[in-house]
Amino acid sequence: MIRTATMPRSARPDASSAAATAVWLRELADAPPLAVFGRLGASPKGLTEPEAAERLARYGDNVVDPPARLGAAGRVAAAVRSPFVALLAALGLVFAGLGDLRGALTVAVMVTLSVAVRWWQRTHSDRAVAALRARVSMTTRVRRRADNGHQPSEREVPSHDLVPGDVLLLEPGDLVPADVRVLSATDLVVDQSALSGETMPVSKRQPAQSATVDRRRSELVDLPALCFVGTSVVSGTATAVVIATGPNTYAGSIARQTAGERPESSFDRGVRTVGWTLIRFMLVLVPIVLVVNGTVTGDWAQAVMFAMAVAVGLTPEMLPVIVTTNLARGAVRLAHAKVIVKRLNAIQDLGATDVLCVDKTGTLTEDRVVYAHSIDPEGRPDGQAAEYAYLALHFQTGPRIHLDEAIRAQLADSADDAEDLLIEALHDKVDEIGFDHARRRGTVVVRRQPGEHLLITKGDPDVVLARSTHAGALGAVTELTPSARAQARDMVRAHAEHGMRMLAVAVKQGPGRAGRYDEDDEFGLTLVGFIGFVDPVREGAAEAVRTLREHGVAVKILTGDNEHVAAHVCARIGVPSQRIALGRQVEKASDTALRALVERTSVFAKLTPAHKARIVAALREGGHAVGFVGDGVNDAPALRLADVGIAADTATDVAKDAADLILLEKDLGVIARGIVEGRRTLGNTLKYVHITASSNFGNVLSVLVASVFLPFLPMLPIQLVVQNLLYDAAQLTLPWDRVDPGYLRRPRRWDAHGLTRFMLVFGPLSSLFDLMTFAVLWWVFGAGSQPAMFQTGWFVEGLASQLLIVFLLRVAGPVWRASWPARPVVIAAAAVGIAGVLLPLSALAGPLGLRPLPGSYLLWLGAVLLGYGLAAELTKKLYLRRRPAWW
Repeated sequence: MIRTATMPRSARPDASSAAATAVWLRELADAPPLAVFGRLGASPKGLTEPEAAERLARYGDNVVDPPARLGAAGRVAAAVRSPFVALLAALGLVFAGLGDLRGALTVAVMVTLSVAVRWWQRTHSDRAVAALRARVSMTTRVRRRADNGHQPSEREVPSHDLVPGDVLLLEPGDLVPADVRVLSATDLVVDQSALSGETMPVSKRQPAQSATVDRRRSELVDLPALCFVGTSVVSGTATAVVIATGPNTYAGSIARQTAGERPESSFDRGVRTVGWTLIRFMLVLVPIVLVVNGTVTGDWAQAVMFAMAVAVGLTPEMLPVIVTTNLARGAVRLAHAKVIVKRLNAIQDLGATDVLCVDKTGTLTEDRVVYAHSIDPEGRPDGQAAEYAYLALHFQTGPRIHLDEAIRAQLADSADDAEDLLIEALHDKVDEIGFDHARRRGTVVVRRQPGEHLLITKGDPDVVLARSTHAGALGAVTELTPSARAQARDMVRAHAEHGMRMLAVAVKQGPGRAGRYDEDDEFGLTLVGFIGFVDPVREGAAEAVRTLREHGVAVKILTGDNEHVAAHVCARIGVPSQRIALGRQVEKASDTALRALVERTSVFAKLTPAHKARIVAALREGGHAVGFVGDGVNDAPALRLADVGIAADTATDVAKDAADLILLEKDLGVIARGIVEGRRTLGNTLKYVHITASSNFGNVLSVLVASVFLPFLPMLPIQLVVQNLLYDAAQLTLPWDRVDPGYLRRPRRWDAHGLTRFMLVFGPLSSLFDLMTFAVLWWVFGAGSQPAMFQTGWFVEGLASQLLIVFLLRVAGPVWRASWPARPVVIAAAAVGIAGVLLPLSALAGPLGLRPLPGSYLLWLGAVLLGYGLAAELTKKLYLRRRPAWW
């Protein structure tokens, strides 16, 4: 009777601890197979269906999901977290406390609209990412027993239903669906580049063959008896037992390390500092207005209400809406460029990026091996090495490496069916010594004619050269002298320095014999030549790098490949590679030394994913806004650490969860266009921030001066709120405005110091013309005895001047040379301006305390606006001479 398998509590890895996961996996890698099943409470014959169902209910689906996936309430909370939203919410509470329900309602509408847009965008991006996952539905072949415990049978089950203790069968092309312990294997080769960053596949073996490995010093992913979720079987077969699923896997432990709050990005820092700048202005000016107005009028209740209105007037109250609308507009434009935006603020982080860290493989190159040429031992073009390799491949049944597939793809195109039939007619397969990544070679033995065998070996040039004693084609063979051997090695090295991978081909002819061939027969070979392969540079990669450089973004190559291949690719795409740093230098460097190293180095080779994370951290500590492109599980920490993490839709789920942007097309050109789009989005946002903040500051200064001399309020609180609402309504079209090409040429950030200078220059300028308007109203139109006329005159002038200054300060150069505003911006401004002039004539004039103005006032208003426009253009020119602005 077979007892029900139960997994002891103590045998489970602790899902809350990455260290516990590593310990658990190492223990099972070291334990004998029967002990592994004992720890798992399972049987080598497989689990029964009831046992599997019970474990699935206990451990959950075999899915490495991000632990902090947000629901509807969580997305709302994330959308609310903004200093501007907090500022407006506080003002809304003050209005409500003072009984000003109209003001409180106005602020509430602004906050709700901003939060709603952010919530929608986050929900939309989450659904898009979920749709990417849903594209792939995997099943796995497992060994399960019937409920009565009889002989096991093989069946296909959904990969997300796997549980610890399941015995599964792996074959070429399979994705490893969980962390597994190999029980038996035949020529098993696994691609685990998604974990280790190592591009070459590695061999995995059953425990008996890996007993000599020093597991205490080996990296977890290098243990031969373990295969990990997310890796893929290149060749060979294996039987393995599942030892960890879902969040308890190695990939799950890395995903937990990237959970929680991400580091503060350049956008977060910029928004925080700008928010505090506006708050500081408010904390200084509002009390002054309160004291001055209360002292002059003696009505302190009215002074409090007016001070609160000034607080709203000083705050760009539509800023959350404008920022969110700009970002949403940018997200839509990026979606058309096949980019999914997961974190809305990442669009402006992308615009701030001045360093982009990318891997060579797959981003700059096509991530595939292509046949280049075949040469003889002296480097002359010669097709015999390729012909012998193709002959061996025709009969090869053992594991094939990616170089083999490139040879087949190249020569099969030129070989017709008749040639293949001829090969079959003239040759018979005798034996095969399979390729092994530890041996770095493989051999096929064929019979050319009765009594004659031909042994064909292909593999790593260093290995094949060491086993060769002669060189040349059969029939024209010379001894491989030490100088000829050194010359061949130099030639291979020279090709590697030009970005080529080389495969050596050697043969050995001898009389036929009975019995199997073994490794002892792979000596005394005749070197036929070498076959070269390249990973083609992506079409458009060089242009993308040039575009990024022209826009102030330095491209740094972070690759696990060797320095020669990296240098060759860099030369093809235009990245400086005079100085290349290796992973061991990154490993040894202190934090201070590494910050200096990353500043002067553009290419880093032979890196581990941990090295990449250190480089990103060092660049950020040096004040750079860093973008990082990664797709592997171990890239997740660097993706999370960067200001903006970028992953392709083909990346691992862990990488996509850690990324801010997901590329539906892995192309550096898409990223370059995204950076430009991020700057356009930021530019239109900063137009509103700078222009509105300076105008509001000028209004407050005007109020402060007028409060000292006027026996009445220069503008009623409700009028100030309505004026701001009308102006802000016109600015809602700014996300559709054009941005001058010059603005897009360098990285852009939120800059609190630049905002302060801008406010202190252009705010008082607007106050100067406000005071001129006061003088005209007082002495020309006699408004000193007519408060309603005075307030209406300033209401109209203030609104018109704010609308005008947007067109003047939206660009850095003279307005007559700059790009014309977008049509929606012009239409919105014209509509609001007309509404402002007509409002004193409408039915709302009474409730708002407005009255009709004399027709002649409009002439004076035109003269004031003309003078203001000319003064603004002159001031802008002088301002740009002395210091750079936000343009």
